Amino acid sequence: MSRSIQIFPDVAAIAQHAAAIFTSAAEQAVRDRGVFRVAMAGGSTPKALHALLVAEPFRAQLPFEKMQLFFGDERHVPPDHAESNFRMVSETFVSKTPIKPEQVFRIKAELQDAERAALDYEQTLKTQFALKPGELPRFDLMLLGMGNEGHTLSLFPGTTALRDNGRLVVRTWVGKLFTERITCTAPVANNSAAVLFMIAGADKAPALKAVLEGPCEPDQLPSQLIQPANGKLFFLVDSAAGGMLSNKF
Repeated sequence: MSRSIQIFPDVAAIAQHAAAIFTSAAEQAVRDRGVFRVAMAGGSTPKALHALLVAEPFRAQLPFEKMQLFFGDERHVPPDHAESNFRMVSETFVSKTPIKPEQVFRIKAELQDAERAALDYEQTLKTQFALKPGELPRFDLMLLGMGNEGHTLSLFPGTTALRDNGRLVVRTWVGKLFTERITCTAPVANNSAAVLFMIAGADKAPALKAVLEGPCEPDQLPSQLIQPANGKLFFLVDSAAGGMLSNKF
């Protein structure tokens, strides 16, 4: 694993660098295999990335017709809900590109049974990646954020989702939010060719310091689980989130 940690002045600068990584990963994947498979993320920081990707100069560089969009996790809400990751990605990215609906593989989080939604998405991954039993999908790029308590995807501290039990996708009960979510597991993230964290805000600073410089305690800090064995790991953080780091990268 190669790990890169970079501190930027603000979210706009993070997004600019992320767009370059996204574009490079897309071009490389299409050269190698003719398709770019990316796991999208929810949250506010990716919106800034999307705004850059759908505009020049990045737009002209992106092979939209050869993209397949997946999701690392999803809230247990319908696809038109304000909190839906799918809705955010659709509105800020997909709707402004030539990407067709059949290129987007969403988590069916409107299903009342979150376990059924998780199993359905696991089957989608197995089918789309033509996985044999025991194999993991390999995303060309997985986009991630981090919560102020160190969670990523919907892998929250102390939850059963941290013990994947061989699953690709699991339902998880997040007690502090009194809700269920559906999430890819850490082994799926760790099989990616590249994983890109975008982290902004002073409220993230203590957790980020603990994740990067503290002891390895992933039950408390699930972001520590993300260590791609045969891939690149990028942390793009703003100066507020990186303000407590003792190593100034």
